[in-house]
Amino acid sequence: MTPAPAPSAPHAFPDRLTEFFLQGPAGPLEAISDVAERPGARRGTAVICHPNTKDGGTMHNKVVTMLDRSLRESGLDTLRFNFRSGGASVGEYDNGIGESEDLAAAIAWVRKVRPDDVLWLAGFSFGSYVTLRNAVRFEAKALISIAPPVGRWSHETLALPTCPWLVVMGEEDEIVEPQSVFDWIDSLEQPPELVRMPETGHFFHRRLMDLRGAVKHWALDYLPPERD
Repeated sequence: MTPAPAPSAPHAFPDRLTEFFLQGPAGPLEAISDVAERPGARRGTAVICHPNTKDGGTMHNKVVTMLDRSLRESGLDTLRFNFRSGGASVGEYDNGIGESEDLAAAIAWVRKVRPDDVLWLAGFSFGSYVTLRNAVRFEAKALISIAPPVGRWSHETLALPTCPWLVVMGEEDEIVEPQSVFDWIDSLEQPPELVRMPETGHFFHRRLMDLRGAVKHWALDYLPPERD
């Protein structure tokens, strides 16, 4: 039996959790949209990016799904997707360059179906690098970086955002050197708000609910107006 064709991106933002494929520059990108808790939904959509596909990262990573949950509980609708070569997404890993264009395709869909929404970007690990290197380009109104991989990808030459920006870093991160992140932040003229989380590593084992609380507490000051 021939399998059913994969659903393509809908022409309107779905009103419930929906899986579909976006058309990316290298081929279809697997994606999931979901909606904010109601009442209290805000006129904003957050696009969330996952860790490095070369290390098995996908949009189903538990830190990514906690980010998704935190932002929906804060009132934002969400879109997460698999970069090229992740999950069922087509293409080959491209060290953040092609993945930036995958992000561009995801943002283009959000802006097509939600032209009046505020755009937030959020990412974990490699995903935080991709969102950071594109936050200015796409005029994000807020940025959330979880365990940014300073030292693994060059952050020194990136155009840094002036929008509200949160960094959450585990003090016992075994993948990214925490002190490199803290030193980098200290060197910035307009540093982000930093939450240092003790007694946890890169994947926030046993501290995912604390991560949720940190994101929701920070987001309160920057949320867009409620939806009509």
